[in-house]
This record gives sequence, structure tokens and C-alpha cells, in this order.
Amino acid sequence: MAHGPRQSTNRHQPLLERHRELRALDAALADLTAAPDGAPDAQRGGLLAFTGPAGLGKTTLMAQVRARTEAHGLTVLSARGGENEQELAFHVVRQLVQPAPAAMTEPERRTFLGSRYDIVATALGLEATGPARVPDPTGVRDGLDWVMTRLTMLKAPVVLLVDDAHWADAESLSWLASFAPRVENLPLLIVVAHRPQELPPEAVAFRALVEHHGNRPHALEPLSATAVARIIREHVGEGAEDGFCAECCAVTGGSPFETVELAIRLAERKLTGARDELPVMRDLASAVKGPGLLDRLHRLGTTTVRFAWAAAVLGTSISPELAAALAVLGVEQAAQEVEKLRRARILTDGHCTDGDLEFVHPLIATAIYRSIPAELRVGLHKAAAEAILAAGLGSAAAARHLLEVPCEGSTEAVTCLSDAAREYLRAGAPEAARRLLTRALQEPPLAEQRAELLHELARSTFLIEPTATVSHLREALAQPGVDAELRASLVYLLAQALARTDRLAEAATVAAEAAQQAPNSRLRLRLQADHFVWSAFRTDEPDSAARSRRLAKLAARLTRRGLEERYILGLRAWDALVRGEPRQTVLTCAEQALDGGMSWTDENRGFEIPVSVALTFMYCDQPRRAEELFTKGIAECERRGWRGSHLAVGQTLFAYIRYHRGSLAEAEELVREGLRIADKVEGAVPAQWFAIGVLIQTLLARGRTEEARRIADAYHYGDVVPNAVIYPDPRTVYAELLMAEGRHADAAALLTDVGEWLDGRAWRNPAWCPWQLDLASALASTEPERAADLARDAVQRAREFGAASATGQALHTLAEVTGGPAALELHAEAVEQLERSPAAYELARALVGHGAALSRNGRLQEAADRLYQGLETAVHCGAEALAGRAREELSAAGLRPLPLRYAQTDTLTAQERKAAERAAQGHPVAVVAKELHLREQGVRQLLSSVYRKVGTDAAGLAAALETFPRPRS
Repeated sequence: MAHGPRQSTNRHQPLLERHRELRALDAALADLTAAPDGAPDAQRGGLLAFTGPAGLGKTTLMAQVRARTEAHGLTVLSARGGENEQELAFHVVRQLVQPAPAAMTEPERRTFLGSRYDIVATALGLEATGPARVPDPTGVRDGLDWVMTRLTMLKAPVVLLVDDAHWADAESLSWLASFAPRVENLPLLIVVAHRPQELPPEAVAFRALVEHHGNRPHALEPLSATAVARIIREHVGEGAEDGFCAECCAVTGGSPFETVELAIRLAERKLTGARDELPVMRDLASAVKGPGLLDRLHRLGTTTVRFAWAAAVLGTSISPELAAALAVLGVEQAAQEVEKLRRARILTDGHCTDGDLEFVHPLIATAIYRSIPAELRVGLHKAAAEAILAAGLGSAAAARHLLEVPCEGSTEAVTCLSDAAREYLRAGAPEAARRLLTRALQEPPLAEQRAELLHELARSTFLIEPTATVSHLREALAQPGVDAELRASLVYLLAQALARTDRLAEAATVAAEAAQQAPNSRLRLRLQADHFVWSAFRTDEPDSAARSRRLAKLAARLTRRGLEERYILGLRAWDALVRGEPRQTVLTCAEQALDGGMSWTDENRGFEIPVSVALTFMYCDQPRRAEELFTKGIAECERRGWRGSHLAVGQTLFAYIRYHRGSLAEAEELVREGLRIADKVEGAVPAQWFAIGVLIQTLLARGRTEEARRIADAYHYGDVVPNAVIYPDPRTVYAELLMAEGRHADAAALLTDVGEWLDGRAWRNPAWCPWQLDLASALASTEPERAADLARDAVQRAREFGAASATGQALHTLAEVTGGPAALELHAEAVEQLERSPAAYELARALVGHGAALSRNGRLQEAADRLYQGLETAVHCGAEALAGRAREELSAAGLRPLPLRYAQTDTLTAQERKAAERAAQGHPVAVVAKELHLREQGVRQLLSSVYRKVGTDAAGLAAALETFPRPRS
């Protein structure tokens, strides 16, 4: 079975001296089709790359790849880059993937694409049926990964062919570079052919993929004199003289394309290969390409030349009807010109699989296109754009021709370019949209269109170049007569772009000034919310207390009638939290903000406030409510195709909730995924800071200090203080790492600075940032009185806030720095508070601390009970170091740890045990999912459940399973 945009029928192209390449192909096909005993896991995909300058036979080799693949009965998906189609975003991807869903009925297509339908539909050239959405490029690439994986599994094994990859569009190359490393786990072989010297500068990832993958690319060499002689003699007869053949090799340079074309022309002239025929041979060789080819074309007549020019302007897959329209020819006349061009071996001698025409070789198409007089070429491109629009082939296909046309103030051109740009934004191709919108603004547009176009241009550059976004938005705001709604959207995006470039003070100022000029109360509230957001999240806010008072006063008089008011209430909830106001005040504001819903993907409001509102529940000891909101928000981001920094932050903070609940193994897995996503997104530095802080805290809680240090050093965490507010606070996290390394003095100095900064803002809640507790611990041995004062103040602040987890953690620290018999009551109260909270890890710390204090005071029976409870809870949380400390305390007191009680009653299900055993053996999640007939997320959930029950992670899983009870049959 074969799918693809074309299948040319070139003949007379022997494949000589390509034994090395064909052996590599056969080996790859053998790996792909190997399935002993029907085991699909034995099938292994891979990547093959064939490279070389033009004319060395890459396309002929790719035709052989197709033939051998089809001989094996495999599915073939093929595409080809085009020199004039590089501006068409996802052009190559569409050739590869589109035929399969396009052949389905609409219900079948919806079933096949599932929840990814509206994320990838535009990129695939299908009609998106949902509301207009602008997915981020990462989301679209992930969606295409899913579609290609699904297509592969439905039609496995599959061979994916991409010829002339150096002319592929940037979006397709980017996707191919990100997807190709995954194919080793799929029954999919990717074969690419390209000219390495002609890859575009932006194809860095693709070049790196090809040059560092497996056996590296197979560079094609010119044919030897022996091979050239063989081709010549196959066409003119075995009597061709050696000297004649050697001269043929010299004039063609061993190029297979030129050699074959020359041999065909020698046969057409009935030459025999005698030495006295050399002058004629040289004339024929010069006609294969360059000036000689053009002379040959012109000898076919003016009408034929005009049709060839039209075909060259249209590109690789040439519609005969469009070419005829461009050349101003009737159907019958066009058919005659096609036959003339076929006989001259300029066009192929048959139709492509979709009925279009094709040049015999890209070199011919390039030579003809470049020979068109400049003014005529511009006219042909303009006519092509008009013909494409008239044929209903879409604005994107027409717009690429308009890029070749000079500006002339055409409103039709502006409309076409802007429509195509919007299509590209919906396809997740912002760079392509930027090119078209830049050109539309140069046309120029009508004065009343300019601000809207600048807004669209700013949206396209936001993920690519935030600095340029700022310039475009300032220019848009300077336009006369900008609509109030559009102005508010411009201000919001400008504030976001300024914040993204670490200019939060400017962001807050822009929003505040716009709020003062807003024409109505609804827009004023919306802009005030933006002002409060960026003020709250800048570290250098000059008067945080005054801003908080204004916010509280504003929120108190709101009636929650609209979304703008709910956003203000959400900000009020967050501000009350960090200031340490009573927990009930925070929860009341948060619930009021959510009454009516809050979207995480509102493009005009952002997700900062909904995320902050969701997190208030975690700090207020309602983590399940926080998880519910995060689950909905993350799902909303995924539905919209927002799989970049939004998803990274969402995944990371979901992990932070798990950390607060004491599910350390699960928190680590989730935050590593958040960091992986953030690492993939260009410019997602804030998302990385969130993830690194949570990961370091989690690793420290698990006792893996050296690993935490490696993470910190790899990302230069601790070297730079961001201008934006990040949580957990980076300096506090880094101080915790320093303390874990025994560098208490350095930690104390850093935490003192943090305290001065937070107190200056009146952010007093130890639940949000426990700097006082950490500083008290750092000073306990050197300045015990100051340490005790800090801890007592933290206890007071925690009691005022009213969350049991914060109060218990503060009491535990106060007990630790106080010491002696007087601390026993503090320890007991800390345990009591934490037992009422969801903070399992903090409870384990308090239990072990209380047990150790009891042991030191000679109350061994009570100590044993507390230490055993602490050990059990620590193991359950995955806090290996804390569990080790509990065992040491038990041993030092002469007590022997009992078997953990939950191990006698808690069992693993059969699926959990099977997943755990495979993970312990090193099988990837994808392989385990396939074996258990589950999705990968289902396997991760199984393993997370195992880790909670067994109290370990993959590293210690095998040993733990030996003693863990087996499930009953």
C-alpha cells in the first residue's frame, strides 16, 4: 500500500554503484519486518539518510527504496520538498499524513484523530470544526507525533520517504527532527534524501539529527568511469569506444542524472560512440542542463515555453488545469504542450498518483524557473495567486505567490495574506504567519486595518521574539481610532510580552495607564486586574502594602457579576494568602472567584490568576480541591494544543501539590515531566525555574542531595535572581540545598536577604515561604536565641493564617531549635497539628523528631511508638533519608524496628505488580503500556500507586518486590 503526493514514472535510470546504500536499506527493512513468533516488539524502526549534491541519483535511489518497500508489502508514506514551496508551512507533513484522513468519512476522521482533531486539523490541511484556536508549536508537534504514531500502528510496518528534504518547509523539518528519535520504538522506518549544503540555516535540529543518528548519512559518490561507460553502451551499443565513454564521464562529472540524459540523447541521434562523434556528444551534453537545456526548450516553440514557465512557477506538484490557465491556453492546446515537454524529457512521461504533472528532475525545474524574465515571473506569480483563489485552493497556497509580487497597495492582497497568516497561526506555525503579516503591512493596508494587523503580527512573534512583539504592539497602540476592545487586547499582550522579557515594572505601568483611560467599567476592571497581576509578580514592587490595600478595597465592593470581577477576587485571594491573612478569608475569595468558572486558556487574560487561585487551596490544606482544578486546567490546555510553557507550569505545580501531600515519588515523576516540557520550549525560562525549584525540594526530601546539586548546577540555579516572583522561592530553595550540604552560614546569609525582601512586601505567610523556619534551623547551633525567636514568630504567623500544616511545621522547627525537656510539648503539638493536615512528609519529620526527643529524655516506650510511626510514614512518602534517620534513632536507643504494618495488609494488584516488575527490569513505559494494553499514562498511574505502597522508586523496586506480598489469584 502506498500513500504520497506523486509517483513519477521515470524510466531508463539504472541504479549502479549503490551497493552500500542498498545494503543499509535491506538491513533496515529486515529490522522493520522482523517479527519472530509474531512478537511485534521485535520490529525496530530507524532512520536512513542519503545525501549528496544535485544530480547524484538521490531521487532514483528513493524510487528504489519505494520499490523494495512495496515488494515487502509495506505501507509507504512519501513527500517531497519543493524549491518554491518552502514558504508553505507543513507542506511536507501534509503530503505524508493527509492522504489517510482525507480518504476517511468525517466520522471516521474524528475517530482517528480523536481529541487532537482541532489541534492538528489545520496543520494537516483539514477543516477544523471547533472554535478558532491558536495552539502553540509544541502542542501541534506533539499532536502530529500522536497522529503519526497512530497511523503507524494502524498500517504497520510503515516506511516514510522524504525526498529533497533540503527544500522542505521549516515547520515540517522541525517536526521531523523532534519525531524521528522516537521511531526506534515503532514499526516505522524514515528515509530522507537531501543536499546537505542547501539545508536552510534554521534546520539546525534536522542537521544534528541526521549527522549524529546511527551510522550517519550515506553520502552518494559520483559514478565511476566504468559505470558511466556501462550506461552509455546500454543506449548506443557495446561498440562505443573506451575514449568516447571516458569523455562522457568527464563532461558529466559522473552525475547519474546527466549521464542517463546524455545517453538517451545519444541514442535518439543514433550515435554509436565513435571518437569522431565527440563534438556532437559535447553539444548534447550541454543541452542536458543550463543554457543548453533552455535552448532546447525554446526550440519547442513559444507556446511550449510559456506552458513550461507556468509549470515552473506552480512548483513540484503541478495542476494541468492551473498551468493551462496561467499560460492562457485551452485544455486541448495544453495537452499538446504537455506531450511535447514529455518527449523532450522536461516533464515526466506519466501522471503522478494524484493526476498532477512533474518535472523529470528538480535541476530542470530550477533552470526553467530562473530563466523566466523577472517582470514576467512577477506577473505569473500574481496570476497564480488569483487562479488559486478562484479555484478554491485556499489563501495559504495563494499567499506564497504573493510573497514574490511587489507591494502595490492591493486590499485583496492584504486580505489574502492576513487570512493565510491566521490559518498558519491556527496550524501552530507562527514564523510562517509572521512572514505573511510583515508582507501585508508593507502592501500597505488601509489605515483602519493597520492596528489589527499589527496585533496579529504581535501574536505571531510572541513565542518567537518577544522583543519584536513589544515594538509591534506599541506601534499598534499609537494608531488613531483603535477600538476599545482591541486596545485592551493590545495592552494585555504588551504586558505579557514585557513580562516575558523580564520587564515586569513596565508591564504593570502599561496596564495601570490603560486602566485609567478605559471607556467603561468592565474594561477598566480587566486592565486593573492586569496591573495587579504584574505588580504582584514583580520582585521590585516599590509599595506592595499600598497595592494590597487598593486591591482589598476594590474586591470588597465587587458583586461577582462578570469575569473581570472574578479575576479581581482571584487576585485578592492570592494576595491575602501571601500576606498571611486568615485562611478562611483566602478560601472565601477563592471560591467567589471560581463561582462561574475561570479558563486557563483565555488568550486575553492568561492563566496566571486561575493557577494562583487553584494553588491557594493547596496552601490552605485542601490539596484535593487544588488537584481537581489543576486536572481541569491541564486538560483544557491539552485540548487547546497548549503543550508548551503553560503545560510545563501546570504539570510542575501539580507535582508541587503532590509534594505538599507527601507523595514524593509521584511528585518527582510529575515535575521531571514538567521540566522536560519546559526544556523543549524556546524561551520558557520561568517554567524551568518553577520546575527546578520543585524538583530540588523533592530530591532533598528524598535524601538525594548530590542529585539536587547536579540539577542546580546544570541550570545555574542560585546564580541568578529572577525579577519575577517564582514559587517555591528560588533563593529559599537554594538555601535548603546549602543546608543539606552543611553550608549553614551561606544559607543563613541568603535567607536573611529573603526575609528582608518578604517583610518589606508584608508577605508574612510561612505556608507560602518558610524562610524563617529554614533560617532558624541554619542558626540553631550558632545563634540559638535568634533561632528560637525566628521560630516563635513563624509559629505566631502560622497560627494567624490557620492552616494546620503550616502551624505544625512551624511548631516542629521551634521544638527542634529549643531542645531539652521543654521542647517535648512543642513536639507533641506539632504532631497533633500535622495529623490534622494532608502534609504526610512533614508529619513524618515531626514524628521522627518527637521520637528522637523522647528517646533523649529517657522515655523509650513512647519514643519507640513515635519513631516507628515516623518510619512507616517516611517509607510511605518515599523519604528514604528520613526513614534511615528513624532506623538510626531506633538503633541508638537499643530498639529494633518492627516490620512495617502496612506491608502486611496492603497488597499490589496483579497489574500493579506486573508493571512494577517490568519497570524494575528496565523496560520503558511505552513497552510496558503495550504489553498491558494500556495507555502510557495508565502505566504511570500504576507505578505511582506501587511506589506509594512499596515506599520506594524504580531504583529499589526489585528488592522491595521480593518481600512484598503477592496478589491472590
